[in-house]
Amino acid sequence: MSTTTIDKTNTDSYPMAGQCPFGGDRIGGAFGSRPALENWYPHRLRVELLHQNGLAADPLGPDFDYAAAFQAIDLDALKGDIKQFLTSSVSWWPSDYGNYGPQMIRMAWHSAGTYRIADGRGGAGTGMQRFAPISSWWDNGNTDKSRRLLQPIKHKYGNALSWADLMVLTGNCALEIMGLPTYGFAGGRLDAWEADDATYWGPEVVEMGSVSSFDEMVNRDKRWRGKNGDAEYDLENPLAASHQALIYVNPEGPYANGDPQGSANDIRVTFTRMAMNDEETVALIAGGHAFGKSHGMVPAKEIGPPPEMAPMEAMGLGWHNPKGAGKDTMTNGIEGSWTPDPTKWDNAYLENLFKFDWEQTKSPAGALQWTPKDPNAPRTPDAHVAGQSHPLMMMTSDIALKVDPEYRKVCEKFLGDFDAFTQAFSKAWYKLTHRDMGPKHRYLGPEATIEDGLLWQDPIPDAAYAPVGEAEIAALKQAILATGLSVSDLAFTAFSAASTYRDSDKRGGANGARLALAPQKDWAVNRRAVPVVEALRGVMSGFNGGRGDGKQVSLADLIVLAGCVAVEKAARDAGVEARVPFTPGRVDTTQALTDVEMFTWLKPVADGFRNYVDDGFAAMAPRLSPEEMFLDKANLLTLTAPEWVVLTGGLRALNANHDGSTRGVFTDRVGVLTTDFFRTLTDTNLIWEKADAAGTSFALKDRESGQAKYEATRNDLVFGSNAQLRNIADAYAGSDGQRRFVADFVRVWDKVMMLDRYDVKGHRRQGPMAA
Repeated sequence: MSTTTIDKTNTDSYPMAGQCPFGGDRIGGAFGSRPALENWYPHRLRVELLHQNGLAADPLGPDFDYAAAFQAIDLDALKGDIKQFLTSSVSWWPSDYGNYGPQMIRMAWHSAGTYRIADGRGGAGTGMQRFAPISSWWDNGNTDKSRRLLQPIKHKYGNALSWADLMVLTGNCALEIMGLPTYGFAGGRLDAWEADDATYWGPEVVEMGSVSSFDEMVNRDKRWRGKNGDAEYDLENPLAASHQALIYVNPEGPYANGDPQGSANDIRVTFTRMAMNDEETVALIAGGHAFGKSHGMVPAKEIGPPPEMAPMEAMGLGWHNPKGAGKDTMTNGIEGSWTPDPTKWDNAYLENLFKFDWEQTKSPAGALQWTPKDPNAPRTPDAHVAGQSHPLMMMTSDIALKVDPEYRKVCEKFLGDFDAFTQAFSKAWYKLTHRDMGPKHRYLGPEATIEDGLLWQDPIPDAAYAPVGEAEIAALKQAILATGLSVSDLAFTAFSAASTYRDSDKRGGANGARLALAPQKDWAVNRRAVPVVEALRGVMSGFNGGRGDGKQVSLADLIVLAGCVAVEKAARDAGVEARVPFTPGRVDTTQALTDVEMFTWLKPVADGFRNYVDDGFAAMAPRLSPEEMFLDKANLLTLTAPEWVVLTGGLRALNANHDGSTRGVFTDRVGVLTTDFFRTLTDTNLIWEKADAAGTSFALKDRESGQAKYEATRNDLVFGSNAQLRNIADAYAGSDGQRRFVADFVRVWDKVMMLDRYDVKGHRRQGPMAA
């Protein structure tokens, strides 16, 4: 073994231990360390969020076909493996009653229960329960153990089975082994590969570094307006959960105050925001609480931090309980079971809720709960100690179903008809776990239940005719041009139909022609499209009438084709020949197959693409700017930052403003697909001045003369003021930008038109919210 001798007589000749030869011996940060941009500039528009969960984060790469891999699985064998596991037990996390079923139902429920109808975000579709912040929410206590228990099954089936599908399927298998006939299961959920740092979960701010117990994370002070029970009581959009870090409501009541009617008020708001009506709400609560138990044996202050804050040696597991698992388990602090047989599907939950009077008591952890006043009421067995039993338990959110008049009616219906209750819970569970999956063409596997009668699936009938071919498309293009409709009107109408799509829950889009149906036809932002749709109906009628070859064109296809005609003409007038792809096969749905209430949630209050801001926007969203809503919409359309820029620039050149105004239309060649929008934005000879005190509109003036040249909104100027967007605009503003711009605009235009076309063979997205 050799050694090195260091001459210590000249201390200037070598660095001290740990020192750099050039100084700087103290390392103060690394990649990802704070402060970050959001700390220094909290109001900066975070354009980079458009690139979350891209292919660069996906270890499976762009060529992996999850649908094909999943379809190759023997589903019966997979379910057999899951069911065998469910009735087992491991020492490090023993199963209650010898059955993991109840805790797996909770895992699946909480994975799906983050869904909200306002913006379609949340839900089981990407397996986000695996990542912060959801993984470390108070309400998800110990779901990390459920997923870790499933790790061997996930490894056995590998990448052919996503975590998102496995969690939901395990919940279904759990219901089946305990006696519930499930309504079906569809695979096809694609896993996310990184945490979601973009979804807004509420205004409440928690200093995560100081959180040491569950209850510190549960607060609701900023998301509600008014007082519980008052007419003005309202939950901020797009939120659905009543508290920060909860999936639904606080089981102890609002502010843990034990008020059943107050709890019912929160339940109704929360479940409605999650797209459930009163009957579905009761079915889910009563059905879910037919199984398992709640855990509250140890005070919250004694439990360790959640997974995202746990020490490294915990290897991603949180909520360390110094007393161990099994009989000492702690989750939400409430202790006990709702029924005498917690692993069997029966009606005991509702029977006991209504048969007995209930009084408030406290769990060993100090949480408020309810127990029967009658000492002779049935008892529930201990989950781990043979021969021991305990009084039944109800939460304040359970007593709420008995107290609230409307919920009580549903409960009484289910009490008198167990079969109706069984069907209602089965269908509500199916809706809960599949609500964010989108159209039926995304459903995979032999157990997928697809019925046109399920309005929440936004059904579109199958075509009863052959789609048009190249010859018919060419004839239809000429017929569209013959209407005399302007390029601007045609482009606006096509974009208005397609841009309702949101990738969060795969709803909306041009397919179905719902632009011509209520509620979309009546939205102020769509009024410009009404006469265009009527004119296109005339084209459709003239084309379809009297044909003997079995081919027809739908209004949905015609609206999109009209947009293609507009873009092609606009490009030609700009000196660039371009062919816009068109894929026929869209079908018109009906008003009867359109859930007006659910589609009303898609109505925009601000749409930067069409330069629309609702008159009441400032009152509705006092903390948001129009450009933040613009970014939100770009995300829902799966656009990257360059796609966002090029699409907006083209729409402004075409004048696709909702009202046909000239705001942001920086050209004297309206309807021509030029780069004038970008050249004006980056023109150093122009200055921008506020046209109103609030800074919502602007005048663009010549720097020397002061003469006003154009008018603009925040949705226009953001592409010049934001550094990332401006540099992208520069790529099209130069002398070599015109052909690139047309080619890129055509590509992005086709992408938006095709976002909802899951019916087209080979049209497959590579990942959640992917470009």
